[in-house]
Amino acid sequence: MSQQEFANIISLIKQSQLTAARAVNTELVNVYWQVGGYISQRIAEAAWGDKTIDELAEFITKQYPELKGFNRRGLYRMMQFYDT
Repeated sequence: MSQQEFANIISLIKQSQLTAARAVNTELVNVYWQVGGYISQRIAEAAWGDKTIDELAEFITKQYPELKGFNRRGLYRMMQFYDT
């Protein structure tokens, strides 16, 4: 195989990696939107208050420490993202 053929294979790999990263980012935006919407709707229905968001953040942090970004600040940002 020639250097050009190897370069073509590398190009295919890099393009696939870029496509995968875009898909992951799209899904992250989607989950942030859904979580923000869920929280926003629960607050609008007066089913939840600000303290509930703190409790949710604490629950996620303790029970699922591998889930990053779902602390109090992150949850409020997701809600703000949805509301905006």
